[in-house]
Amino acid sequence: MSNMVPDYEVRLLLNPSVVLNSGPELKDTVRLAFPVPLTTRTMSVQFLDTHGLELHKAGWSARIRKVEQKPGLELTYKKRYTIENGDIDAALTMAEQDGFDAGTSKFKAQVEWGHEKKTLSISRQKTVATPQSLMSGMDLPGEVDSRNLLIAEAPGKFDNSKFDQWGTSTLAVSRIFGPVSVKRYSGSWNGNPLHVEVWSIRKSVGTELEYIVEASFKTESRQIAAQEQGNLIGFLQREGWFLPGDALKTQLIMERY
Repeated sequence: MSNMVPDYEVRLLLNPSVVLNSGPELKDTVRLAFPVPLTTRTMSVQFLDTHGLELHKAGWSARIRKVEQKPGLELTYKKRYTIENGDIDAALTMAEQDGFDAGTSKFKAQVEWGHEKKTLSISRQKTVATPQSLMSGMDLPGEVDSRNLLIAEAPGKFDNSKFDQWGTSTLAVSRIFGPVSVKRYSGSWNGNPLHVEVWSIRKSVGTELEYIVEASFKTESRQIAAQEQGNLIGFLQREGWFLPGDALKTQLIMERY
């Protein structure tokens, strides 16, 4: 069987000390600089894993997300593969050897294309009804309910990836990492929908928050991803907003919560 065909999400960092006000929200000069002024929406995100990070060490993550003004809770099961030396096809072949091939209909392949690093992610997303107790506000379920939701909806390729019922047995002894509040601004960049997200993540020491600001857009074309990544870097550099490097948001959350 042939490899999966991915789409591409370019992700670049903005300097929070330059682009955020005390809110913390994007400054108007940033919001208005894009071709379509950015509108905002709030999200709450949390991950489940064991104290020993068994899912994370196996390359998997299990996430629950609530998006403002959208019904239900989003459950995402994601497997990540490091792309070495920019060789996207080698990572796709590795995923194919794990059973993620062109015949895999319910999982989606995506290349997360940062400033210096690229990662292949294979993910399955499901939407479930929001529990009655959480119908208002942005709160997420507690530990027991979160476990039960993710166990009930666990896809086989996740559950049996190491041995039968590995995923659900791991989730059964998991805890919450988070929750983290995310503010998403949406607009467009050269014809592609663009998001700028502000992630509020606890610092490694104390209770203060660190802000990660990330601009991203998706495309079906590897060529367009490469071209527009360079164009967006150039734009952000000219504005004085660009922050070199890549954000490992999930890893930071697993380390700090």
